[in-house]
Order: sequence, then structure tokens, then C-alpha cells
Amino acid sequence: MTRDVLRAETILTTTEDVLRRHGLAKATVLDVARALGVSHGSVYRHFPSKAALREAVTRRWLGRARAVLATIAAGHDPAPERLNRWLTAAFEGKRAKALDDPELFETYRALAVEHTGVTEEHVTELLAQLRAVVEAGIASGDFAPTPPDVAARAVFDAVARFQHPLFAAEWAAPGVQAEFDAVRALVVRGLLAR
Repeated sequence: MTRDVLRAETILTTTEDVLRRHGLAKATVLDVARALGVSHGSVYRHFPSKAALREAVTRRWLGRARAVLATIAAGHDPAPERLNRWLTAAFEGKRAKALDDPELFETYRALAVEHTGVTEEHVTELLAQLRAVVEAGIASGDFAPTPPDVAARAVFDAVARFQHPLFAAEWAAPGVQAEFDAVRALVVRGLLAR
């Protein structure tokens, strides 16, 4: 057993591998411990319960997706370009995960439902990113004055079909990219100053 094995990040990475192999219903903390070559007690020292481990995996997965979007939101290019890039990256990232590894994506979807507090935190942070882009656009005169919280929520809701995991089956359909592009363009145009 190496010192790395006992790091929380190592446990989370191994848990993702176990979830990929066994699925959410069958994966156990004992499976994770076996894959690490340690006792299950070693895993429990970092995560006091199976639920805590699953919550940490969910938080990590959502955090990785959010980090990419946070970089875009904090950028310095004009707000309309930033919003276009943010919406595109959000859709492309989710779609790639859903199409490239559907079993693991379904596992994450189920974990997000199971840990609604983590999901709510994720949505709150995404809305904050959108609000920052809207505020920048209003300040620069690119976007019409509007309550930033209301605009951020409207943008988020308008693209829900291209974000919410319940719609993942549609993301492989022919023409979905064109449909997304049309919604994205409409949303951005709707915020522009006249």
C-alpha cells in the first residue's frame, strides 16, 4: 500500500472506475477498497459512509464541468462572445460525456438525483457564472439593462434541453447541433442592447 492510495483524490478516481465497471446499484465501498488494495476501513477514514463517498464523487464530477465554464465566464472577451462560448462549452461537455461513456453518465445522473444538495449548489454556481457574464454585458453596453439574476435564470432555463441529463437521449439525434445553435443565438440576441 502506498501513501498515494490513502489520498481522497485517489479514492475518488478509483470509485469512478468501480462505478464504471459495476454500475451504481452494484458498486460497494468494499469494491473500491479491493481495487485500491486496502481495507474498507481505509476508505471510511476519508469518507465516513457510502453516501459520503457517493456525494464526493458527484461533487467532483460537477466541479470539473463547472471549472471549464468558470474560466469562460471570467474571461475578458466581450460578453456576447463569452456567453456564446459558455453555452457552447456547457452543451458540448455534457453531450460528450453522455455519448462517450453513457453508462458512467447515467451513473452520475442518478448520483446527482440522489444528492440534490450537491446538484443545487452546482446550479447556484452556474447561475452565478451566467449572472457575471450578464452583468459584464450590461456594464459594457452590449446587453440591455435587465435584472442580472432574472436574465441569468432565463438563459439557464432556455437551454435546459441541452443541459439537463433527462434530455441526454436527444443529444445524439441528427440536427441537435443546429437546434442548439438556433436556441443559443436567440438567447444571446435577446439580451443585446437595441
